Amino acid sequence: MFSGSIPALVTPFCDGAFSEKHFRTLVDWQIEQGSSALVPCGTTGESSTLSNAEHHRVIEICVEQAAGRVPVIAGCGSNDTTNALLHLNFSKKCGAAAGLVVAPYYNRPNQDGIYAHFKMLTEKNDLPLILYNVPARTVTDIKPETVAELAKLPTVAGIKDASGDLSRITEHRLDCGTDFCLLSGVDELSLAFNAAGGVGAISVTANVAPKLCAEFQAACASGDYDLARDLNDRLYPLHKALFSDASPGPIKYAMSRVITGFPTELRLPMTPPSEASCNLVDAALENAGLI
Repeated sequence: MFSGSIPALVTPFCDGAFSEKHFRTLVDWQIEQGSSALVPCGTTGESSTLSNAEHHRVIEICVEQAAGRVPVIAGCGSNDTTNALLHLNFSKKCGAAAGLVVAPYYNRPNQDGIYAHFKMLTEKNDLPLILYNVPARTVTDIKPETVAELAKLPTVAGIKDASGDLSRITEHRLDCGTDFCLLSGVDELSLAFNAAGGVGAISVTANVAPKLCAEFQAACASGDYDLARDLNDRLYPLHKALFSDASPGPIKYAMSRVITGFPTELRLPMTPPSEASCNLVDAALENAGLI
């Protein structure tokens, strides 16, 4: 259903408020540069600091500005199943193609609870779901056997896997079938992820390097791994630098270096990246030929 380079979009803020102007410009640029889908209100979009009204407005603007040119996978995750359903219902109503739903965080449900969370969402809303497994942030881990059971539900279409465990790609491919969409959630592992059967990435780096990330994914899809390795070598320092301090601080700084006037503002408790982190980002942008 989804493949290629899919940016997990940042949410631009100016004077504490969501900047629709900058976000619309970002959506257009991403599509022009070759991104194959867009994810508003993911982790990189600082969704945990958005009110529900803001969360829904960001999704609405993304769908409106994309105008059918690429699909929008709306971030709909919450540690509250009822609130995740609220996001899904809104996303379907405004025209999103799917919902990206992270494993419930903070509550620490067991595997039965994780399954019940997603099952309830599929029973109450028929929008396709992309599971999002990122144990480093959520503490909970959607185990491969749970993913296999969830894949049997009619609207569960795939997974964004940020577990860092490359062996899971093969497990998911074997257990969930060829129609189950496998997307990397860790940019620096995307080369190996695709070689093992992945079809793309929901990416932080694609915010600032959409054309390079799209070319990298296209090379993987065509089986040209010599080109894919060359592109990955250009991108790899950037993948690492963007997590040299708390994300999304470094990626917003990187975007301000590439897009004139792009706001770097963050919402507390996030603070600007350190000078050392900014220096790493600058060097990585130069290596990638972006500045």
